[in-house]
Amino acid sequence: MAIHLNHTDEIALITLDRPEALNALSFAQLQDLNRVLDSLAGGDARALLVTGSGDRAFSAGADIKELMGRSLVEQRAGAALGQAVLAKLDELPMPSIALINGYAFGGGLELALACTFRLAVRSAKLGFPEIKLGLIPGYGGTQRLPRLVGEARATEMILTGRTVDAAEAERIGLVNRLVDGDLTEAGLAFAREMTGYSLPVLNLARDAIRRAPDLPLHEGLKIEADLSTLAFQTDDSVEGMTAFIEKRKAVFKDG
Repeated sequence: MAIHLNHTDEIALITLDRPEALNALSFAQLQDLNRVLDSLAGGDARALLVTGSGDRAFSAGADIKELMGRSLVEQRAGAALGQAVLAKLDELPMPSIALINGYAFGGGLELALACTFRLAVRSAKLGFPEIKLGLIPGYGGTQRLPRLVGEARATEMILTGRTVDAAEAERIGLVNRLVDGDLTEAGLAFAREMTGYSLPVLNLARDAIRRAPDLPLHEGLKIEADLSTLAFQTDDSVEGMTAFIEKRKAVFKDG
């Protein structure tokens, strides 16, 4: 299997392992990723890191050779598979962090966009070059990118196919942080900024944020009020407020 799953304490790490193909996402690899995500959804990890093996690429995108000579039905099924797998990543019950250690192009960038956060080395390059092949992104890029960087920037990136360097990616909000040292260690440290909090409450916050772009402000505020009220019903909220009053660190139990 060209995908490996490891754990460091409460944090899971998925590594795409096809360095000879710049960790390109084959259909078989998408199926493997799907199975790994299923195992994580029912596990006890509190955060997930996703990266590529080697120091050249996070993932250079889809395996172009696989896309040649396929029927319309097969092409549609391939897009549906990619979208379903990345949606599963997006909807995991824990935060996920893409560690972009090099090229993140096409399907590779779509994989990174499906993560909750993105960290990148300063030499990373990101983009959607599909237009240069007479194609468009098919695993969610046209939908997630504008929600993250705005319609104007997303339209420019997708219609020109130009590559964005790490500094620009951070400036436009495509990347959360740039990393100078060890990327995995930086990812672990970033994840631990959240792993001590209540997973159910983290998910309530993520749910409210995800709904924001699709709703008028007054509707979004209603959703926020509902989800905030649900947070107050958790045992973790009682623990958090009690710990604050008692001037001690809260110990959340995901209840």
